[in-house]
Amino acid sequence: MRLTTYSDYSLRVLIFLSSEPREKLVNIKDIAEAYGISKNHLMKIIYNLGKMGYIETIRGRNGGIRLAKLPAEINIGEIIRKTEEDFNIVECFEHGGTCVITPVCSLKHIFNNALDQFLQVLDQYTLDDIVKNNAMLKDYFSSNTKD
Repeated sequence: MRLTTYSDYSLRVLIFLSSEPREKLVNIKDIAEAYGISKNHLMKIIYNLGKMGYIETIRGRNGGIRLAKLPAEINIGEIIRKTEEDFNIVECFEHGGTCVITPVCSLKHIFNNALDQFLQVLDQYTLDDIVKNNAMLKDYFSSNTKD
């Protein structure tokens, strides 16, 4: 299973925001520089994370973004389900697939079970579990962004 860049960048944004004090507003430029990612790529992701309720966007001259929830309230499995377009890991998962053995093939059930297990493992973790090394993350981001 391979996640999209969209999911990867969504998680990176959340990790970056969780490395900052909750009251501090961060701008997209800081996140883009920290990861070497285009600001344009991040703008859509940040907009959607805001619509999903994971981040708060403050507009204006002194505006920025920050987490809208505590890291312990942000479930990784939920994020992946919301940021992935589909989980069609084999053709027979798709409606109207052309594989001729789909009606009698057991492989679809095996892959479906594997996908369920994959998501169940992700459901066991929150953003808080990922950022246990918050001090190291903060140091890393501070040394890799321009102030």
